[in-house]
Amino acid sequence: MMEKTKAVVLHTLRYADSKNIVTMFTESHGALSFMVRVPKNRRSVMQNVLLSPLSLLEIDLDYQESSRLQRLIDVRVDEPYGSLPYNPMKQTIALFLSEFLYYSLREEQSNPDLFSYLVNSLLWLDARTEQYANFPLTFLIRLSRFLGIWPDTEEAQKTLRQGEDSLVPLILRMDFATMHLFRFSREQRQRLLEVLNDYYRLHVPHFPELKSMAILREVLS
Repeated sequence: MMEKTKAVVLHTLRYADSKNIVTMFTESHGALSFMVRVPKNRRSVMQNVLLSPLSLLEIDLDYQESSRLQRLIDVRVDEPYGSLPYNPMKQTIALFLSEFLYYSLREEQSNPDLFSYLVNSLLWLDARTEQYANFPLTFLIRLSRFLGIWPDTEEAQKTLRQGEDSLVPLILRMDFATMHLFRFSREQRQRLLEVLNDYYRLHVPHFPELKSMAILREVLS
C-alpha cells in the first residue's frame, strides 16, 4: 500500500551499475533504506540531486514492515535549500552531518520530534549567513537529547583533559540562538568536536571513526 511521508536523505551507496541503496530518516517510520534504480538518461542527474545527502524530501513508498529494503515510488523536494549545497563551509558541515547521522540514526524508529529537529536545524543553517562555526557542536549536543543520551556535566568532564572541564557547562548551554556568543579558540573547538564524537562512539552501538571529521576540523579552524 502506497504511503506518503517526509524524509531526510542520510546516505547513498552504489550497489551496482544501475542501482543505489539510499538510506533516509523518514517522519513516519524512522530510518529506512531503499533500492533505487539509476536511470540511463538525463533524469539520472536530477535523481542524484534529489537523493544527495541531507536533501529534504517528500516521498511515496510501498512500505513493507518485514522488508530490509523498501520500494521508493516517487520523490519530490519538500524544502529547497538556498545556500547549503553551494557554500563550501556549509557543504563541509553537511558532509560531516550526513555521515554522523547515518551511523547514529540507522537503528532509530519513528520519532516525529527528532525528525522536526533535523529539518528545522538544517533549514536554520541554510538561512544563516554568518557566525555558524559552532553549529556542529550545538547540533550534536542537542541531538543527544532526542537519542536519550544527553550527558550530565560530571560524565562529560571525564572525557576531557586537565584544564578543559570549564568547557562542558558552556557546550551544554548552547543553542542555535545563542551559540554565536560562545567564543572558542581553534584548538578548543576541535577538541570539543573530538570529545562529542568520542561520546557518541561510547553510547551508540557500532559507531565508527568518521572519515569526514578531519575535513571538518580544518574548515572550522
